[in-house]
Amino acid sequence: SLLVAAGSGALTHGKPDSAGVPGAFADETIVLPYNDPEAVERAFAAEGEAIAAIILEPYPANAGLVFPKPGYLEFLREITTKHGALLIFDEVMTGFRVAKGGVQELTGVTPDLTALGKVIGGGLPVGAFGGRADIMDYLAPDGPVYQAGTLSGNPLALAAGLAQLREMEKQDAWARLERVGSAFEQGVIGALAKVDRQCTFHRVGSMFCLYFSDQPMWNVDDVKRCDFDAFRRFFWAALDEGVYFAPSQYEAGFLSLAHSEEDIARTAEVTASALAKTFGV
Repeated sequence: SLLVAAGSGALTHGKPDSAGVPGAFADETIVLPYNDPEAVERAFAAEGEAIAAIILEPYPANAGLVFPKPGYLEFLREITTKHGALLIFDEVMTGFRVAKGGVQELTGVTPDLTALGKVIGGGLPVGAFGGRADIMDYLAPDGPVYQAGTLSGNPLALAAGLAQLREMEKQDAWARLERVGSAFEQGVIGALAKVDRQCTFHRVGSMFCLYFSDQPMWNVDDVKRCDFDAFRRFFWAALDEGVYFAPSQYEAGFLSLAHSEEDIARTAEVTASALAKTFGV
């Protein structure tokens, strides 16, 4: 992976964030803040048709769980189409999780290409991408772009993933995940009310993040201003009571079909207790 530091500058070229990545690779990448349409417009004004694609997580889940401002994804769809650039969604976390059709189903915004993983493997390692037929036709054996590997189309992973997705369809799993997520959200909101503290809680389906800040979370720079000491106190307090949350303020939390109503109720109780300890209430 090419890792770049996503700063808040209006138009900054990426810098390698890992040993072994040549600077020339990063020079071909423009890093822009999420939820900033003006920055995107300036990038296209400066680079024009040289921009091949915009690639992003539609709901960034490596900054907790950030949501797009109203109209932001629609704007990206419009401006990429206008300039002949591709719109690529990284739905490795959100695909088949927040809805059967991922964020695309929830927002109605269709990208040109989509990256998938995690859920589609049914517990086995797998990754996939797909999109418009005219783009996919460039791939071998029909097209000139070579794409193959030792484990490509691994039958065990694909069989497990397909079986899981079919079972989820039979059980209407996404409706159940929404009920589980909603119950947990109400528990967190109730816990925050008990300690009389304002935090920002984001949830979609079975994904969630509790930010230790009372400010809106629109991009990673907002997340950087959270109270990380409070998060650490909360994390260890919950772990002491047997509930393991994601160990970083930058990570999203996940609920699953394996979680029962009793599990959710217990987690909400521990959340309330851990918050009380965090804030000394």
